[in-house]
Amino acid sequence: MLSNLGNTFVIVALLISFLLVFFSFKEFKTNNNLIPVKIYKISLLQLFFTASSFIILLLAYVLSDFSLANVYENSHTNKPLFYKISGTWGNHEGSLLLWINILVLFSSLFLFINKNNDKDFKILTLLFQNILVIIFLIFLLSNSNPFSKLFPIPLEGLGLNPILQDPALAIHPPLLYVGFVGSSIYFSAALAALISKIDSQSLAISIKPWVLISWFFQTVGILVGSIWAYYELGWGGYWFWDPVENSSLMPWFVMTALLHSILVLERKIGLYSWVIILSILTFTMSVTGTFLVRSGILNSVHTFASDPSRGLFILSFLILMVFFSIYVFFKFAPFENKKYSIFSKETFIIANNWFMIFFLGVVLIGTLYPVFLDTITGSKISVGPPYYNLILAPFLIPLLFLMTSGPNYKWISNETKSFFNFVLVLSVILFLITFFIVKESSFLLNLILFFSIYLITQTLFDFYESFKKRNVNISRIISHLGFGLLIFFIYINHIFSLENNFNLKLGEVKKTNNYVIKFNNLEEQSIKNYKSIIGHFNISNKKTLRSQELKPEIRLYDKPVIITYEASIDSNLFSDTYLTMSNISETDVFNIKFQIKPFMNFIWFSVLLLSLGGILNFFKRKKNETN
Repeated sequence: MLSNLGNTFVIVALLISFLLVFFSFKEFKTNNNLIPVKIYKISLLQLFFTASSFIILLLAYVLSDFSLANVYENSHTNKPLFYKISGTWGNHEGSLLLWINILVLFSSLFLFINKNNDKDFKILTLLFQNILVIIFLIFLLSNSNPFSKLFPIPLEGLGLNPILQDPALAIHPPLLYVGFVGSSIYFSAALAALISKIDSQSLAISIKPWVLISWFFQTVGILVGSIWAYYELGWGGYWFWDPVENSSLMPWFVMTALLHSILVLERKIGLYSWVIILSILTFTMSVTGTFLVRSGILNSVHTFASDPSRGLFILSFLILMVFFSIYVFFKFAPFENKKYSIFSKETFIIANNWFMIFFLGVVLIGTLYPVFLDTITGSKISVGPPYYNLILAPFLIPLLFLMTSGPNYKWISNETKSFFNFVLVLSVILFLITFFIVKESSFLLNLILFFSIYLITQTLFDFYESFKKRNVNISRIISHLGFGLLIFFIYINHIFSLENNFNLKLGEVKKTNNYVIKFNNLEEQSIKNYKSIIGHFNISNKKTLRSQELKPEIRLYDKPVIITYEASIDSNLFSDTYLTMSNISETDVFNIKFQIKPFMNFIWFSVLLLSLGGILNFFKRKKNETN
């Protein structure tokens, strides 16, 4: 019954989407200044049926309805309710249905909220957005249907991958999807703007809130995914340049460049074509990431599936989308010949943009190069942190300098300012103090340290000066402060991190650096859907005389049969003590990974600050509109 109902709702949503495209195209040809009420009603109907289809799938998971192949393959009766719910989008088919729901939601919201926009611009945005909806609905029904029936109906399901049974990962995909899929609306708006020829300020005002929303969710989604990988995968780090991690970072670079470019565009001082390109590129990178995750060409714990037909569909769509966007751009894009003063705010923003595009290029090459090499030569390589650190780290220095100096210049101005000032002197003093504490010999790392301190100091000083003048750009200040703190604490974490791998038997003691690690006991527990072997370890610090009890786990799941290794982390404000254990096969010896990770909470807090600045900009805009 749920299968038939779900399929019916998806098919009706597809038919309604065709209706919206038809009526939108027809309305574009008329001279009316207002969009007919029927288009608003049809849009609401579309939202109702797509949302209802997702609710049906959610109910099937909650009720453990194994007549649906998707539920059978990704759930079981003993799975906790929370993970039954999150299992709805913890697979390819369910996540694709969620993706379509977000596409439709953004389509409806854009139609209802952007009331003051040009009618042709709105109707064309709706048309392009619903072409995307139709393509993904056809993909869902033809290749990835979550409502496919299974007969005979099994008594029990196969279960969800235990690695995915985690609160952080349960919310990680929806957050990223709002970021990924949210970029579709300004992709559609960019194409619509070219054809309808709306002015630059109208385009900037109409897409800015959508860019802010998608950027905020993308940032928070990346943060939650990093936290999950830190404590769940046993890596002991916050970012390992995993190819699927990179697929979420690539559109983030373009979103960040687009956010800054809109600041120039809304002041009518150029970058119209560049904003269009970035809007198209953001969604292109989102679809590229989707292709990488769902095609099976990447080897990662994050990948959804390994079905080549799915990858071929998304790749074909990506190619058509790119060529169509290029055609529309070159046919309708206006000629721009803006000249900017060297020492002006817009010049610094353009430079910031090029750094973001460079970072995107580096990550894209590092992600795709192993794939192309494997396809052409059969050689398998992995591109890891050494490549990214070597190429990206030197370019962080000028980026930090631009973020520090750029905001202090005026729009459309050639006024030069002295580089030497009080903030610079204070930053040098703070750097020297930090340098003598950390005693790092790398010239490059010390330069990054200095410029991160310079950005933090200048941003705090800007806040003080703006507060005195009662003109505080709080969103920019918080975001830049968050980025400066992030680079600073990553640097400190890198310098002071400690990692040791060794083997221990029950009752043995290991001394490493200033720490004494004693393997005290083993305990077995049976939980609802897994069995757990818990190690009891005592960690003593000979310097501080502090003692900690850590309890890493080895979990044995039966649906599906898999072993996971759960880290035990003793976290305080300034440092994490991190321990994982794994059994060496057919022995009583355990491999222990012991790590000290300083300032991890400050790294997470820095990213939260960064994202908070973006969302404050959104609310600031809404406040200005109501005043």
